[in-house]
Formats: sequence, structure tokens, C-alpha cells
Amino acid sequence: MKLYSFFRSGTSHRTRITLNLKGVAYEAVYISLAKNEHHQADFKALNPQGFVPVLATTSETLLQSPAIIEWLEEQYPEPALLPTDVVGRERVRAIAALIGCDIHPLNNKRVLEHLRQNFELNDAQINAWCAKWIQDGFQALEQILSEDLTREKFCYGNQATIADAYLVPQVVSAQRFNVDLSAYPNINEIYQHCMTLEAFQKAAPEQQGDAF
Repeated sequence: MKLYSFFRSGTSHRTRITLNLKGVAYEAVYISLAKNEHHQADFKALNPQGFVPVLATTSETLLQSPAIIEWLEEQYPEPALLPTDVVGRERVRAIAALIGCDIHPLNNKRVLEHLRQNFELNDAQINAWCAKWIQDGFQALEQILSEDLTREKFCYGNQATIADAYLVPQVVSAQRFNVDLSAYPNINEIYQHCMTLEAFQKAAPEQQGDAF
């Protein structure tokens, strides 16, 4: 298996976490978004959108991290990253969607480049833009987490799920944009706990071969 990724890409990060939690071996192929390698023809032949990650198996080329993560859950059911009950699966997927659909896309590199190039926003304004959408999403997520009295040090239940694989990269992004995590004690506790686990440690951006 080959994972085409960029060290600082949140979607790549969540996919690395999932692969590590599943214990699935893969070869890392680094695509530099900083050098616009995702726009090159050979990579666009793999993914016409030019997005990372791409997971290439011996028979398939898999696109879009939510679909890749669900594929991994189906292909490698142990350890399970979704609860066994239907309500639990909905809650885990809802947290993942809150992050993956409502926070992350607004902080995506192509969005920030558009704001810089077409609206002439400076770095301080870009950081404020990113912080606003992270804070809005984290405020809602913090409430959801605080209302779940049965969960332990994860987003749901007492073991890592897909939701945690989404949350940890978003916290890393929040740190990059100087979001004060003290306002979100549940989120911060989950992040700190997850980072004691090898699967999350090995997936961290600074541990990747293309980190700079």
C-alpha cells in the first residue's frame, strides 16, 4: 500500500492515524503542497482534484479521506473504530463530520491561498479567519463532549474511534493558528490522552519524512 500525503495536511494526518490504529503497513509517498507537486500531471493522473491523501492498493486507487477511512474500517474490522451500536456509530460519524465538513475545509490551503490572492488578506487576517471557524466548531464540539457522561478520555466511549482520528489533526491546526485551547477542556483532554498512544505519535506531522 502507498499513501500519498503531505506532512501538514490534516486529511493526510487523519488517514495516517487510522492506518496506524489498524496496524496496516504502508509506504509513504510525499507530495509537497508547498512546492505545488499536487498540481503536477503525474499526481493528477492519480487524483484529478490534486488532493492528498491518496491510498493506492495493489488493485485500487482510493480518494478522499472520509471514504478511505471507511474503507479501512470495512477491510480491517479489528480493532473497530466505530461502535457496535447504531446510535454510537452516528455520534462518532457526526463528530467526524463536524470537523471534516464544517471546520477543516474553511482552513484548507486552497481557501487560504484564494483569500490571499483575491482578497489580499495578510497573515494576521488569515490567522483570524482560521481561528474564527475553528473556535465556532470547537465551541459546539465542546458542548457535545460535555453532555456525554458515559465517555472516557476519547471522543466517544472508552477507546479510540474515527472521531479521535479527525480531532487530533484539527487540534494541531488550531495550535498552528494560535487558538487558545484552554477554552475547550474536553477537547484538550482528549488530544493530550491520544498523544500518549503510539498510533497518534507516529502519525504526527513532525514525525513524517517530509516535515520541515
